[in-house]
Amino acid sequence: MRGRAPPRDDEVVTTDDAFAASLRLVSGEVAAVADAVASESSADGILVDIENANRLFLLGAGRSGLALRMTAMRLMHLGLTAHVVGETTTPAIAEGDLLIAASGSGTTAGIVRSAETAAKVGARIVALSTTDSSPLADVADHLLVIPAAAKLDRSGEASAQYAGSLFEQAVVLVGDALFHALWQRSGASADELWPRHTNLE
Repeated sequence: MRGRAPPRDDEVVTTDDAFAASLRLVSGEVAAVADAVASESSADGILVDIENANRLFLLGAGRSGLALRMTAMRLMHLGLTAHVVGETTTPAIAEGDLLIAASGSGTTAGIVRSAETAAKVGARIVALSTTDSSPLADVADHLLVIPAAAKLDRSGEASAQYAGSLFEQAVVLVGDALFHALWQRSGASADELWPRHTNLE
C-alpha cells in the first residue's frame, strides 16, 4: 500500500500537481483499507452489542478521538444514548454499557486504562486498532483491525501519509459504516432521524 514517493530535489512539482497526486494517494489508501476491513472482518457482533447496550461511550485520543465524536453524533441521531469520554457531562460507565475505543497502537495509556475500567464494571468493549497484539486488544470483546500505519510508524510500508492519518481516516469510515448498517437494520426513515439534529445553532 506504499504511496507515491516524495519528489526528488531536482523534480519540479506544481502546487496543483502535488494536490491532485496527494488527493489520489489518500483516496486510494483509504479505499484499499476499507476493502481490507470489509473483506476480513465481521461486524455482526458489534452491531448486536450496540443495539443491545444501555448506553454507548466513545473514546479516542487526538485525531482518533475527533473521528469518534462524529460517530457519537450519528449514533445519537439513531436515538441511542451516546457519550464522548472526557466531556464534563459524561457519566460513569456501568454493566450493560458499551465502550467503543480507538487506538492505532493499542497501547495509549489513558485508553487502555479506561478499557480496563470498563471491563471491570461489566461493560462490553469494541476496539479499533492497527494490531491484534496489544493491551487494548487483550481486553476487548470485539476487535476491528485496520491495516494502517500506527502513529509512530514512519516506515512508509503501511501508508505514505504522515503519522496515523490513514488509521484516523479509516476510523471515520468505520464509524459511518456502523451507523449506516444500524440505520438500515432499524428501518427508520431519514425523516424520522432528522428531528434529533441539534437546533441550538
